[in-house]
Amino acid sequence: MKSYKAYLFDLDGTLVNSEPLKGKAIAMACRDLGGDVNFNHYKTVMGQDWPTVTGHFFRLGNISPTMEMFNMHFRTHYEALLAEKLSLNPGVEAFLSHIKANNSRCAVVSSAAAWMVDRILTQLQMTQCFDLVISADDVKKHKPHPEAYLIALSKYGVTASDALIFEDSQAGLEAGKAAGCDVVAIQHGFNIENDLSSASSVVSDFTSLINR
Repeated sequence: MKSYKAYLFDLDGTLVNSEPLKGKAIAMACRDLGGDVNFNHYKTVMGQDWPTVTGHFFRLGNISPTMEMFNMHFRTHYEALLAEKLSLNPGVEAFLSHIKANNSRCAVVSSAAAWMVDRILTQLQMTQCFDLVISADDVKKHKPHPEAYLIALSKYGVTASDALIFEDSQAGLEAGKAAGCDVVAIQHGFNIENDLSSASSVVSDFTSLINR
């Protein structure tokens, strides 16, 4: 695999197994508020901005809570699920060690709110692995818009051809491609409804990238 100056990672589903946990927390919050929905419906909006995700579930559950009320219920359930079931995806530690040994820059570029990103990185003791973290709080336009990745490129002072992006959703893949970067897609059991065919490559274990 070509050597890059910067490696930009989506977080949920790409580095960690949090996508199904997020879906379950959304469904649980909806049930708290009177909406009976299946967490698997999250697969169709995974990687998109929070208003799109919550609006999708509100329509399915025929509910209309305030965002403040919904977010309170969601956060309670999501933090409990993270505490119990959060883990790194296969090969993440080995791959991060490999690219850091080559003095490459590593960033997290996530569509999630800052508190979600901070919670995951802190819980897994990964904050020291990344010298740049961009969350939904740092942008005005969310994936599939490339703003978050363009900000990362600007902060690092590198061109798109010198950065490699890792994503697990169609929205994220579109954002990375729109930023002009090569994108590796991470395949897992929860993103089977996302079209990853335009990625430079598709892998399910980061260790497969080390000796390419």
